[in-house]
Amino acid sequence: MEPGTQVWCHQTGGDDPWILSEVVSRTPAALSLKFLSGDDAGKVIERPLVSESSLNEDGTKMEMGEKKYEGVELANPPLSEAELREGMDNDMISLPHLHEPAILHAVSERYFRGEIYTWTGPVLIAVNPFQRLPLYTKEILESYRHEGLLRSQNLLDANKLLGPHVYSVADRSYRQMMSEQRKSQSILISGESGAGKTETTKIVMLYLTTLGSNDGGSATEGGEKLSIMERVLQSNPILEAFGNAKTLRNDNSSRFGKFIELGFNRAGILQGAKVQTYLLEKVRLGFHASGERNYHIFYQLLRGANEEQHHKYCFHDGITGGLELANFFHYTGQGGAPQLREFTDEDGLKYTLKSMRSMGWSEEKIDNVLSIIAGILHLGQVKFESKMSEGGQEIAQLAEEKTVADAAKLLGVDLQKLITALTVRIMVTRGEEIRIDLTPDKAADARDALSKTIYGAMFLWVVKEVNNSIKWENDKDIRSSAGVLDIFGFESFAVNSFEQLCINFTNEALQQQFNKFIFKLEQEEYERESINWAFISFPDNQDCLDTIQARPKGILPMLDDECKLGQRGSDKNWAKRLNETYLPEKNQTISDNSRFSATAIQKAKGIFCIRHFAGNVQYTAETGFLEKNRDEIPLTAKSLFEEDSSDLIKEIYDVQLEQSEEGSDKGPSKSKTVSQQFKAQLQSLIEMIETTDPHYIRCLKPNDAAKPKLLTRKRLTEQLRYGGVLEAVRVARMGYPVRLDHAGFFKRYRMLLPSVPEEKLTWSMEDEEPQKLCVKFLDILLEEGAKPLGKTKVFMRKGPHDLLESHRVFHQNASSTLIQSWMKGMQQRRRYLIMGDAALTVERWYRGCMGRARWWRLREAQASRLLTNNFRMQVVRIKYNRARTGTISLQAQFRGRATRRMRALTKIQAYRRMYLCKTAYCNMKSATIALQCCVRRGIAKKEFNEIKRAQKDMGKLKEHNEKLKMEMASLKAMLQAQAATDAGKAESEKAIKEKEKEVKQLESRVSQLERELANEKELVQKLEKDLDEQKENNRRTMQDLQYQKELVARSPQVSENARKHARAQSAGQSIPAEPVAEAVVVGHTITPEALAMHRAEVARLEAQLEEERKMRHAASREINVLRSALEGKGEYDGTASTKFISDTLSEVSGSEIDRSDVPVPSDVEPAMRYVHPVSCCLIRCLRSFWFTKRKWTCLVLLLQCRKKPQPALGDEVSRRWSYVYDLLSINFKLIRMVNICMLTPSYLALQCLHFRRLVFLFILGAMVFFVGVVVVLRRHRAAQKAMESLLALDVSHAPLVPIFVDSLDLTRFLPLLLEVISFISL
Repeated sequence: MEPGTQVWCHQTGGDDPWILSEVVSRTPAALSLKFLSGDDAGKVIERPLVSESSLNEDGTKMEMGEKKYEGVELANPPLSEAELREGMDNDMISLPHLHEPAILHAVSERYFRGEIYTWTGPVLIAVNPFQRLPLYTKEILESYRHEGLLRSQNLLDANKLLGPHVYSVADRSYRQMMSEQRKSQSILISGESGAGKTETTKIVMLYLTTLGSNDGGSATEGGEKLSIMERVLQSNPILEAFGNAKTLRNDNSSRFGKFIELGFNRAGILQGAKVQTYLLEKVRLGFHASGERNYHIFYQLLRGANEEQHHKYCFHDGITGGLELANFFHYTGQGGAPQLREFTDEDGLKYTLKSMRSMGWSEEKIDNVLSIIAGILHLGQVKFESKMSEGGQEIAQLAEEKTVADAAKLLGVDLQKLITALTVRIMVTRGEEIRIDLTPDKAADARDALSKTIYGAMFLWVVKEVNNSIKWENDKDIRSSAGVLDIFGFESFAVNSFEQLCINFTNEALQQQFNKFIFKLEQEEYERESINWAFISFPDNQDCLDTIQARPKGILPMLDDECKLGQRGSDKNWAKRLNETYLPEKNQTISDNSRFSATAIQKAKGIFCIRHFAGNVQYTAETGFLEKNRDEIPLTAKSLFEEDSSDLIKEIYDVQLEQSEEGSDKGPSKSKTVSQQFKAQLQSLIEMIETTDPHYIRCLKPNDAAKPKLLTRKRLTEQLRYGGVLEAVRVARMGYPVRLDHAGFFKRYRMLLPSVPEEKLTWSMEDEEPQKLCVKFLDILLEEGAKPLGKTKVFMRKGPHDLLESHRVFHQNASSTLIQSWMKGMQQRRRYLIMGDAALTVERWYRGCMGRARWWRLREAQASRLLTNNFRMQVVRIKYNRARTGTISLQAQFRGRATRRMRALTKIQAYRRMYLCKTAYCNMKSATIALQCCVRRGIAKKEFNEIKRAQKDMGKLKEHNEKLKMEMASLKAMLQAQAATDAGKAESEKAIKEKEKEVKQLESRVSQLERELANEKELVQKLEKDLDEQKENNRRTMQDLQYQKELVARSPQVSENARKHARAQSAGQSIPAEPVAEAVVVGHTITPEALAMHRAEVARLEAQLEEERKMRHAASREINVLRSALEGKGEYDGTASTKFISDTLSEVSGSEIDRSDVPVPSDVEPAMRYVHPVSCCLIRCLRSFWFTKRKWTCLVLLLQCRKKPQPALGDEVSRRWSYVYDLLSINFKLIRMVNICMLTPSYLALQCLHFRRLVFLFILGAMVFFVGVVVVLRRHRAAQKAMESLLALDVSHAPLVPIFVDSLDLTRFLPLLLEVISFISL
């Protein structure tokens, strides 16, 4: 490895295990490298030389003279664009250096170019792109089909081969199957979860069924034509629904292995298929990690079922507590029940049901299958409680029997036997059955074991039904077959259990078969090229297989022996037996065959290691190896399935027994363990593969995040190792790992003999045969010894090839150094000539610049003289103009000052004379007016006294006249009221309804006017506030203007301006006034006119509101009068009285009283009991009504007090009510007399001398009484003040409390009140 050579350097730790580097220097003991990529680019490290006795990384022995550095491999030269277009990297076997970093680099480069398929000899590497690529269209399928047809007829052009593709593998298998030998084919697809095995299997089956399709097809039960091809393809959704689940690495991970065998007749037409499954992961049914899911069929049923199916399968949403059904059930909600990214569960159920119907399943069979699935879900919901048995032991009992009943109904089994299977374990000892009650934990384990047994048997039954639908009818029609194996890849987790051991055992057996196949191909290659291959050894891993399966000391046989011990067997004892068998010595940690190992700490923890072809794997024995290997059906479950169960359950159970038991002629059948079943299946699979021509597809997963265009090199390296690709490279490197065709070899290494003349060894290959040129080259290069020259290729071992490469790099470096020296010399000569020419150009440019600078200086001198002359002329002109302007200004100022002085004196004299005249006139005018007023006042007093005396005489006549009119009106009213008492009730009721309607309209109108009035008042207040602010601003502005004027008046310029003004006036000229600063008003200006307009609007609204209120009060009073007249001698109407009191007080106080604060009768009555208990609230209304021309009504209410009120409302209020009581209780005889006078029809009583005084006293007493009521009940401020003023009067002679309510304005009532007060004072 010469300096400058690019190599791959192995790095332990980090995401990239191999880093591209360059050799910096080489010493006999070490190699210095510089990183060219990665985060540590530019870093220099050293790698030591490895001794010749060491082994290579692939396990091969180093050759004599080969120098190997630790963790260093030669890098292949990069390919050009033309070579990439030609597909030089389609097959990695053709690479000069074939090792792990070379394969990793080639695969990653092709992946980022969108080329996910790569050949490695007979193995196709497929990298999952995690995105949809246009690689599977019908056009591409037809192109590979056409290429395969031409290849089978030997008409294919070798220069027009299509690139690697899964179609190419499928086509080769089909063409080899249809060749003369008619040998069956098998396609083995492997890889870890998420690598794309399932999708690749679908693509292969699609291609094979397309090639073997027949347009005739066959009829299904529904009458629709469905071909064999379509039926085979429709079987995939059913198997995926029952056998695939979401894991952390893959949304559609196959949790079982399957081998699909497609049968073809002599014409190559597909006749049918068979499906063989391996090792279903039943442990997932009882537990799955967070972020994962159970099998797809559970979620499809829960999320895709309709309302009818929900009712049928007992999926009641009400019992979930708001959770989704998938999160509610125990078997589906452990991982959170996440949704899938590619498709929904609802669509999945539709697709699964469609596939079942395509298989010819009846609706009844489909419903039974879904019922069992629903029964398993309900079985997982069964919970157990602990109770104490008669013997004092803890046993399990069901927490809820309804769930068990639903599960038994859906599963089609007996309820009592299902409960027994869940809570009791039956053991047979010496022919006797022993029933053992289980604890709650053991009962939960029994429940999960029963569910796994039912689902495992269900899966086997589904596979059997699928085979019945797609299998061929007659075996004689099948000439050959093509099998597709979708098998789980090598697995190594943090904790590995029985499933990982079986999976890795399978991959170990398949790798052994793969090695044999690769070694066979290598032998054929050497024989075809006539190369001696007797020295090549075969890499054998048979010792690893024997460690696992050989009897009697194999791991699995010893596990079966431990299972036979029954309850005495345990995982710990089994691990101890393994250590004693393979590590008999005391401190021994590795077995004699180096496949089994365990340290002292691992032995104590029950851990052992097995060295597989892909590396060491650590297994933990105490993870249920024995239980998983037994997989026995409990006796209670057997009784449950065999008796009182549905036909489908019995059929499923029979399928389970066929696989788990083996028959014997000498005795009854024996139950097989899982390892025995698996070994039998694996042995059958290996034997079938060995009888076929295998084709290999290794699926790789570029990253764990399932993102496109993202590749983790470390994960890819692990998968290349686990998939056996590096093992195939190891087999190839045991012989001649470097293989170059003759032309490529000669072109690459002819430079090693530069001294050989052209005549002896030509440089050009034109008109020359490449093989002969290679023979000449090797004769000159190798004096003696074997020459590994084949018919079409040159075979080389790694040591000689590395030596040739180092010489080639040396010659390349020497040649590049010579070329570089010549190029550098030519560059220096050219640079010298360019610099000389540039120097001459610079000199010419400098001389020109100096001449132009001298000429410019001469121009500047001439311009400066001209500029100086003009400047002096302008200075003199400015001085002259300044002197002239000053003289004129001085003259003007003097003349103006004199003129303004004269005008000011004249104006002062005029103002003085005007003031004297105005003062004399005003004094004269005031005296005249005062004299006139005195004279007129005296005349008015005389006339007023005369009118007053005349009015007293007229008042007596009017009083007598009014009494006669009142008598006549009362008699007429009494007669009219007596006649209309009975006939007017209907009209009164109708009038009451109309008045009530009118009152409602008036109330709505009043509320509307109140809102408008409130808005206008608010607007007026805002305008007044803005106007005040505006006045304040104007006042401040006027003060500022006054202050400015004062400042101007005090300045000397003012006197000069005054003099100018005087002179101008004397000369008769008009002088414009000096500008005075104006007040600037910013914003909206409020005018008094606008404010007055809004105030007028407020007054208008208030007047309109007052008018509406009066109309409402009048209507209310009319309603009360009509109701009183209608009721006659009926009981007192509390609601009408309350409303009447409120309306009356509103009119008296002059403000509207809020009706919401007026107490209802139920609230008034308790208060009246404390204030003024009365025996009769309202006595009969007056029998007669007096109507005058003014149309006012007199209503008299008599109140008779019998008991003094209790002091329950406070001292002040009690004092006032006591005073009211005293007013009402005086002169009870006078009350009776007035009552007789007011209620008898006789008009003679009206002539009583004291009638007028009593009426006025009634009015005053009524006001005192009702104002007092308002004070107590409402605490009205205006009423309280009125009460205080009324109580201040001397009204001790008031015997009755009548109320006079005028139907007109309150102003007509106030003079009457004043007359009452003046009358009492007399």
